[in-house]
Amino acid sequence: MPDAIRYLVDNGTKWRAVPADYPPWDRVYAFFPRRRNHDLVREFHDRPLRLVRERAGRASGPGVGGIDLQSVKADAVVGSDSRGFDGGKLINGRRRHVVVDTLGLLLAVMVTAADVGDRAAAQVLLTQVTAAHHLPALVWADGGYTGSLVEFCLAALALVLAIVKHSDDMRGFVVLPKRWIVERFFAHLMRSRRLVRDFERSIASAEAMVYWSMTMLMTRRVARPRPSRA
Repeated sequence: MPDAIRYLVDNGTKWRAVPADYPPWDRVYAFFPRRRNHDLVREFHDRPLRLVRERAGRASGPGVGGIDLQSVKADAVVGSDSRGFDGGKLINGRRRHVVVDTLGLLLAVMVTAADVGDRAAAQVLLTQVTAAHHLPALVWADGGYTGSLVEFCLAALALVLAIVKHSDDMRGFVVLPKRWIVERFFAHLMRSRRLVRDFERSIASAEAMVYWSMTMLMTRRVARPRPSRA
């Protein structure tokens, strides 16, 4: 069953197009919401997360993170109650608000309509991450998260929200320190064809697909043989 879902997320097929080598598509389709509704997808994701961090020489729990969002177009099956219009990027769809660690691994994701503000979503997401991971003392963010959110994080979460901005003398494309980690994470997501657009009817399913995508990435890293030391 997990292999069938991994195939669907990686290749972007329809549920009915799951190959015959796997269990019947309707059983796989029924397996997916059961795992999602009992929060087992998140648990299945967090186990290799700790392992990958330890194998990289890091503590099992993150101490520093980064927050950002990605706007994606929504398919026709996405209802008007969970989609919106992002005026900045001219996208009609949803937003994926994420927090990642310094290795670019996912700590939490929250999917909203594309017209939900950065700060409003970040306030809820950072509260969830702090409770789940006892995180972090520092989180990097871009200029869209300035304002009252900085004071909220410091007062309510004992968390420093560090804003990484472009300097006035920058011209053209410049890689910002620490901000590239989140951008690389979004690049990893785009390698999962199911996530190129948002095809999920429910927000819970959209979030689960992101966790499945990152679980695939981490299990590949865990299975990768360690380099031999002389």
